[in-house]
Amino acid sequence: MENSEQSGGNPQYDISIIRPQLTEADFKVRGTDFTPHRLQAIRKGLLALHTLELMAQTIYKFQLTKQRSELNRQIIAAMCNEMTHYQDFQVKLYEYGLRPSKFRWSYWLAGFAFGLGSRLLGTKAILRTGIWVESRAVHHYAELLANIEWDDDTRKVIEKDQADEHGHISRWRALLE
Repeated sequence: MENSEQSGGNPQYDISIIRPQLTEADFKVRGTDFTPHRLQAIRKGLLALHTLELMAQTIYKFQLTKQRSELNRQIIAAMCNEMTHYQDFQVKLYEYGLRPSKFRWSYWLAGFAFGLGSRLLGTKAILRTGIWVESRAVHHYAELLANIEWDDDTRKVIEKDQADEHGHISRWRALLE
């Protein structure tokens, strides 16, 4: 089992868990006592994370081939994980009384282009694209964690998702070698 400490992520998160369990009590109305400035920063951060996770899951969907291989198995697991992240941020948007971007389709198109393009170029391109995209995600997560005053629950979700991205980088690097 690979844990997040081995992958360079936050050691308190188990990245072998692809889709963490949620209960009804995990859902809350958030931000009712936040300042407009804080809510605006949270809105901007959640919209960025939501659209970027849409792009990531779409990349993986279009990298999949019909081959029954270890690479495809890993891509399927990563895609499912990214779909979970996408849902995480969609839920958080709604908990804050916000809505997803009307322009998120453009991130789907970018994911389609990166995914299909890398698949057409072969295995090395698929892995290099994964490393590049996930490295950008880790950097973006770090900036948003440092610059936005998140509530504790949302911060934990973002930190777990960032640890997952570290794990994806480790997997793609190991397969590239």
